[in-house]
Amino acid sequence: MTNVVAGSNESFESLLKRFTRKVQQDGILSEVRHREYFEKPSVKRKRKAAAKRRKSARTQRKR
Repeated sequence: MTNVVAGSNESFESLLKRFTRKVQQDGILSEVRHREYFEKPSVKRKRKAAAKRRKSARTQRKR
């Protein structure tokens, strides 16, 4: 559970901005999107393998 404590003179807008940033850093929204529908184990493996290939290609380009 993500929570943000408000400062003494903090506006609602800055508090909301801090909360959304923290939610995005924790990866909560992406996890909710993945859990929205059931994903077969074979599809999950393919998705993870594709992500691994993309990540390794990205690191190869940086070198």
